[in-house]
Amino acid sequence: MTLSRRTLLACTLATAPLPHPAETRLRTGFARLAADGYTPLAGQNVGLVTNPTGITQDARHIVDVMHADPRVRLTAVFGPEHGFRGTAQAGGSEGRSTDPATGLPVYDTYTKSGQPLADIFTASAVDTIVFDIQDVGARFYTYIWTLYDCMEAAALAGKRFMVLDRPNPVTGRAAYGPVLDPEFATFVGRRPIAQAHGMTAAELALLFNAQFLNSTVQLTTVTMTGWRRSAFFDDTGLPWVPPSPNMPTPDTALVYSGTCLFEGTNLSEGRGTTRPFELLGAEGIDGKWAAALNELALPGVRFREAYFAPTFSKFEGKTVGGVQLHVHQRELFDPVRTGIALLVTAKRVWRGFAWRPDHWVDRLTGSALVRTMVDAGAGTDEIVAAWQPGLAAFRTVRRTHLMYD
Repeated sequence: MTLSRRTLLACTLATAPLPHPAETRLRTGFARLAADGYTPLAGQNVGLVTNPTGITQDARHIVDVMHADPRVRLTAVFGPEHGFRGTAQAGGSEGRSTDPATGLPVYDTYTKSGQPLADIFTASAVDTIVFDIQDVGARFYTYIWTLYDCMEAAALAGKRFMVLDRPNPVTGRAAYGPVLDPEFATFVGRRPIAQAHGMTAAELALLFNAQFLNSTVQLTTVTMTGWRRSAFFDDTGLPWVPPSPNMPTPDTALVYSGTCLFEGTNLSEGRGTTRPFELLGAEGIDGKWAAALNELALPGVRFREAYFAPTFSKFEGKTVGGVQLHVHQRELFDPVRTGIALLVTAKRVWRGFAWRPDHWVDRLTGSALVRTMVDAGAGTDEIVAAWQPGLAAFRTVRRTHLMYD
């Protein structure tokens, strides 16, 4: 007897059934869709936008699970930044390919939007595009803009769109930080949302569809059960898969919406170490930076004088000095305010401090406000106060699209 790849996958996957709902504390959107027999997708050619984080609660990739299940017709996969299998570093993707495990065509969405992306959806002959990627809660993490671009392109191509929800790993309690000025829109911030948005992917999809898309898309959201807005990722019972190569743990996600601002400076943001975004530093920095930070008594976090040698990116192969963040009370920790304090103190204690010449930090913060205020000698509280009116307005809009308690 000759076995097809799909039959082999089905035989393999059949030996490891999905966990019973009672065995997990949370059920993702995919778990609920699968438990319903993929009913909303019946009779449709399905394209899946995903990456290594698109897994089941027992750590199987949903592409493999869906491809092996005769109740759903998965015909294409679409990969974001870093690629479907997640091998590319920041600013890269894996290109067009065929998935060796399933034989499915894999299309590259990275840097594509509008009509060119709509043309890809049309050429793939899918009827419905399904999105399932783990986000980390920061405006400049590009997966939410892949979501936005795919929704926009699906509307242009006349395709249905479905979002399978996953938790915000740093909670959905509140939004923090400056709101993007549309004049500074890029792929690290398409639309005016807060730097730490405090929403899930499905909630963002509702917001995008209601507030920002030129033409609304036919949208379905499959919510989670068992998730509360106050939950951190380790409260969920789900396995953590690094959403990108420099997001190794939920601890990284916790600080990322603040410390990623150091991408816009000449300091290392810890890429090339085992603690990216938790380690920050440069040649010539000593213990004065950690001391200055600890004097601020920022809620929920302490700073350790640290020395490290990145294996790639800034200061590759050189030993640099700086700090490591240690979040000891995460319920009190404000990552964006902490990121501003780090910038302010770094400029004060280290003569070598400089912004990236292209003012990339403006793209990350969403305007020139942070950079110009730091340069003018403003303190952390003064800078944070300056964005409060815009943040208050965003919080009002955000509230109307929240789906969980």
